[in-house]
Amino acid sequence: MVTSRDHLVLEVRLTPRAGRDAIDGQAKLSDGRSVLAVRVRAMPEKGAANVAMLRLLAKTCGVGVTSASLVSGATSRLKTVRLKGDPRTLSAALGLDRGQAS
Repeated sequence: MVTSRDHLVLEVRLTPRAGRDAIDGQAKLSDGRSVLAVRVRAMPEKGAANVAMLRLLAKTCGVGVTSASLVSGATSRLKTVRLKGDPRTLSAALGLDRGQAS
C-alpha cells in the first residue's frame, strides 16, 4: 500500500466468478507480499470483473466510481488500484492497517 496526500495505491488479488461480491481483507501471497483480497461475481471477460471490482471498492470507500482506477494488471489476478481521496479514510473503510504497508 502506497499513500499520498490525495490517494491510496494498493495491490489487490481479484477472484472472479465468486458466489458473492466481497472484500475479504488483507491476505499474504506466497512471496510474502500483502494484498487486499477481493471477490466478485462477474466473469473475467471484456473487463467485467475489473469494473465490478472498482465499483465494489468505490462503494465500500464511499467515493464515486471515477475515483477508483486500475493502474496495472488488467488481465491478471494481481492488480494495482488507485483510489482518490484521503488515504486514512480509505484505509479505514477497507479495513487496512496502515502499519502494514506492502
